[in-house]
Amino acid sequence: MQSMPEQSLPSKSVARPGAVLKALRRKHGWTLAEVSRRTGLPTSTLSKIENDKMSLSFDKLARLSVSLQVDISALFNGEAVGEGWNGASGRRSITRAGEGKAIETQNYSHLYPAWDLLNKGIIPIVAELRARSLEEFGELIRHPGEEYAYVIEGEVDLYTSLYAPVRLKTGDSIYFDSGMGHAYVAASEGPCRVLSICTAPEKQLIAATAGSAQGTPPRKVAAPPHKPAAAKPAAAKPAAPKPTAPVRRNRRG
Repeated sequence: MQSMPEQSLPSKSVARPGAVLKALRRKHGWTLAEVSRRTGLPTSTLSKIENDKMSLSFDKLARLSVSLQVDISALFNGEAVGEGWNGASGRRSITRAGEGKAIETQNYSHLYPAWDLLNKGIIPIVAELRARSLEEFGELIRHPGEEYAYVIEGEVDLYTSLYAPVRLKTGDSIYFDSGMGHAYVAASEGPCRVLSICTAPEKQLIAATAGSAQGTPPRKVAAPPHKPAAAKPAAAKPAAPKPTAPVRRNRRG
């Protein structure tokens, strides 16, 4: 019997947006100070990104994309960005299990399917959650457009800046305005994974992040309204001491 040739499993291709940013900056002759002026990011932050000493959140990716007029996908693979397409193009992208562009951040391990397509109308993201409390997560994330999230594995607490936290179990999903500050937090033991789909063209998704704050402080539960204490009755004034008669002393003869 002839043995079947062994096939190697596909491996994840880890993106290096920092290297792409450095190449793009050198191509245009920009200094770090110029890129800082365009993006609003400190030069120290840009230097760390270029040298792979700082992981990129979606907010920073979005800010770089809109400020430098480059598609987010181009930051993954370094390809030049063309003009937006019109009409039906018949394009498609197949992403096999384990394939995609990986972006590691403090709170998420992101895997971007269909990373080879530029100017997509939606952005699919498979995220494995790392933070297990809102305090550990830090500032809430916001970006323009709307978002659909489907829990693939585990249980997830979704925090937003406008609503009370909601727990989602495997198979549950939610559709919400991603302009709200939001955070996905792992709520069960073991891996917790979410398929997140951001709607609208990429340029519309990232436009609002330019020049704006990169997050919203974590939502705090409002304290119950304070009831003023009931007024205490005024204490009675002490009575004035009565005058005492002078003591008479008998003189000794």
